[in-house]
Amino acid sequence: MVASTRCQNVWAECGLWNTAWVLILVRHGRTPANAAGLLQGRLDQDLDDHGQAQAAAVADYVQREIEVDAVVSSPLRRAQQTASAFGRPVETDERWLELSYGEYEGTPHTEVPSEVWQRWRNDPDFTPVAGESLAALDVRVRSACTDLAERAARENVVVVSHVSPMKSAVAWALGVGVEISFNCHLDQAAVCRIVFRGGRPLLQTFNETVSLTQ
Repeated sequence: MVASTRCQNVWAECGLWNTAWVLILVRHGRTPANAAGLLQGRLDQDLDDHGQAQAAAVADYVQREIEVDAVVSSPLRRAQQTASAFGRPVETDERWLELSYGEYEGTPHTEVPSEVWQRWRNDPDFTPVAGESLAALDVRVRSACTDLAERAARENVVVVSHVSPMKSAVAWALGVGVEISFNCHLDQAAVCRIVFRGGRPLLQTFNETVSLTQ
């Protein structure tokens, strides 16, 4: 298990670990739907064997560097199982649920019509049938971030969530709109860190990943 050498060098040179308190966003490990290239959304799957290894690795990776004071998680099983790898009580907050893809949940990414992808990219208010818009997701995630801001200014809080809520939280930290979701990528079991200086959020790292070694 090794982190990116480039990232390790940046951390060492810039002293990014020296900030007192931080909000640590963690994407869940892999599920069978992830492995099959499906839009997962609210499908409530367990981690597969690789995902379980990712969960253990990312929990170890984070806790080797900082002391975790609290763990918050989406209620979906893949997030809860990743959160449990931190070995601490898990607080559940439904605001960290993944985006609901509605009629497209369980559909292979490659089979979603190109015009649908285009609408998602161009219109944060686009809502698929029986689904949720990015704009609606953004409202609930920003509410969760605001509620955690004061707490994360005095504790190291881990939030285990999903790709779309994490991108929304990153947009909140950057002071931009959720439209950036289609201009950034997060791997499974990736880590993003948000610190607070003068009461304001600051994106410290993005898409930190941990490799699994045999």
